[in-house]
Amino acid sequence: MTAAAGRDSYGQGPGDDGSARPGEVGFPSLLEDNLEDLYENAPCGNLSTLLDGTIAKINNTLLAWLGHTREELVGRRRFSDLLTGGGRIYHETHFAPMLAMQGEIRGVALDLRTKDGSRMPVLVTSVVKAGSEGQPQLIRTAIFDASERRSYERELLDARRAAEREDERLRQLVSKLQRSLLPAVLQTPPGLESAAYYRMASTDEVGGDFYDLFPLADGRWGFFLGDVSGKGVEAAAVTALARYTLRAATVYHPDPATALHNLNTVLWQEYREDARYCTVVFGILTPTPAVGGFTAVIASGGHPEPLLLRADGSADYQCTKGRIVGAFPNSQYTNTTVVANAGDTLLLYSDGLTEARTASSETPDGRYGTAALARFAADLAPTTAGNAVAAVTDLLGTFGAGLTDDTAVMAISAPPRRATHREPPPGPPRARR
Repeated sequence: MTAAAGRDSYGQGPGDDGSARPGEVGFPSLLEDNLEDLYENAPCGNLSTLLDGTIAKINNTLLAWLGHTREELVGRRRFSDLLTGGGRIYHETHFAPMLAMQGEIRGVALDLRTKDGSRMPVLVTSVVKAGSEGQPQLIRTAIFDASERRSYERELLDARRAAEREDERLRQLVSKLQRSLLPAVLQTPPGLESAAYYRMASTDEVGGDFYDLFPLADGRWGFFLGDVSGKGVEAAAVTALARYTLRAATVYHPDPATALHNLNTVLWQEYREDARYCTVVFGILTPTPAVGGFTAVIASGGHPEPLLLRADGSADYQCTKGRIVGAFPNSQYTNTTVVANAGDTLLLYSDGLTEARTASSETPDGRYGTAALARFAADLAPTTAGNAVAAVTDLLGTFGAGLTDDTAVMAISAPPRRATHREPPPGPPRARR
């Protein structure tokens, strides 16, 4: 006989001299475990019941968990009697009917009621044992202690709730910080109308779009709308600096090109190592009440061109060119004059609008684009500032997930001329009756 033939199925056998190797004595006997002991002291509860749920057999493990004696349960109680009130309802309405239909049900979470009244979370698996002819005879149930699992799930739930509270707190902080970077109330030049809207792409990060409309000492008004690169606290810091720099520059020298030059110098000196910059369109508005409308001197720092929606139903972009602000040390800016007559509306916006993705876009990259916006504006004209901003707000809502960047929009409009009312010429006097 070969050496391999003398080994058992586990590759073990006597040594070369016929003696057992160290550690091998009694190993086969370990496989001959006492089946009754395995049932009674298994690491899970074992339970056999009649088809009506009456307990026919229960092991020591489950008795120890429950605190009952075998005599108190076998033949006297049903499985459902061991459950809490809610567990009994679930057993009768779901567990038992599903078990009868399927013949087995696995891993159901229930709570047992121990003898001292405490709850014990468990996972229950039941199988219907059938006789030789297929008729059901009894129900075998394995019950696993789920106390640690339930505790772990509770910890996960508490952690999730804490995270949700923290997320809500963060959203509130972001919202408050965002509002602080925008005017609390948009002021309006006398005899004109103004409106603005800000759409955040994410409630978790502060955006970099900003706008303002404010009076100057000589009856003129300053206005601007811009977009800072990036998001978050860093972008918010640049936004705050840009807003206050523009307003301060306007007080000392109310010239749009000069104001942008000053802002460019400030951002370049402050953030050139971090590559922080912005695009902005800045203007000085002078109302012209004698003829209706207003005149706006505008300078642009790399910002999308404003649209002028005219009283005659046309709409066109106003040519404003210039470098982005803060990216180069010696950028120069030029002024452009825009004349808005009675019934005209000047519309400013950030590129979150034109860069939104839409399935119906005619552009190669699937973005909304300036051509689509021009058609949209022409369909609106003539309009008012409030109606224009409301229409753009509705448009932004149609983009859904395609709106990936914050978007600011602001409009200033002049009311249309009122038609002169003339009295009809007097007719012949009526005869008295």
